[in-house]
Amino acid sequence: MGRGKLYVVGFGPGAEAHLTRRAREAIEDSEVVVGYTTYIGLVRPLLEGKEVIRSGMQEEIARAVAAVERAEQGRRVAVISSGDAGVYGMAGLVLEVLAGRGWDPETGVELEIVPGVTALNACAALVGAPIMHDFAAISLSDLLTPWDVILRRLDAAASADFVIALYNPASGRRQRQVVEAVEVIGRYRSPTTPCALVKSAYRERQSVVLTDLAHVLDHEIGMLTTILIGNSNTYTYKGYMITPRGYHNKYDAAGRRREGIGQWESLTAEKLERVLGSRQE
Repeated sequence: MGRGKLYVVGFGPGAEAHLTRRAREAIEDSEVVVGYTTYIGLVRPLLEGKEVIRSGMQEEIARAVAAVERAEQGRRVAVISSGDAGVYGMAGLVLEVLAGRGWDPETGVELEIVPGVTALNACAALVGAPIMHDFAAISLSDLLTPWDVILRRLDAAASADFVIALYNPASGRRQRQVVEAVEVIGRYRSPTTPCALVKSAYRERQSVVLTDLAHVLDHEIGMLTTILIGNSNTYTYKGYMITPRGYHNKYDAAGRRREGIGQWESLTAEKLERVLGSRQE
């Protein structure tokens, strides 16, 4: 029996255009593809002739075990996650299962984790540049994480003026968490803080809403929604969210250093090339 191969693949937000070449190659190379039922549907064109193992929500452990077992049988297996497999995806769980079985990377199944475009990246791209500065991603699902821990994380991120991305903000049975989250963030942010609600980014039912913190709860929010909440400097311009990186504090509109920061000098392409070149050396 040959050595098996286990791919853990992030296939991005769901649109074929955002599936990386390596993710496509990994899925195409696999004999077995394992994933959540909805995700299997999103990569269906790549599954012809393959064994497909699909299951519903809250069956992640069973999927990870099934994938590892088949790889241990010498087969090439892909475990798929939307976005990036290492961000609220299957990569961590697959590694936990491997570790629990005493996996040795040198002699056991070969492992490759294939990165993908996260929901945060996809949603941010649709609304401009909201995460140009430091940000925090926090899931409001308390299925695996105690709610009091989530509240502490929300408070810390809000008080530190991070841009905040809220994953899994609500579901049919879970509505109060997003209300409490907005209340915590509101202790530190102005009601006019720009916010975006993006649902199903780059999928057929995509929806994008720009609003502010005072009105963010007035809109429909579900499991497929990601909420982006700006920091104290975020603003909107012609339908786009912009979080300044801070260049305007250091340079003027002509690209010259401001007084008090250093000698006035033009930030020309030639100088940039020189600086970047010296860093590479």
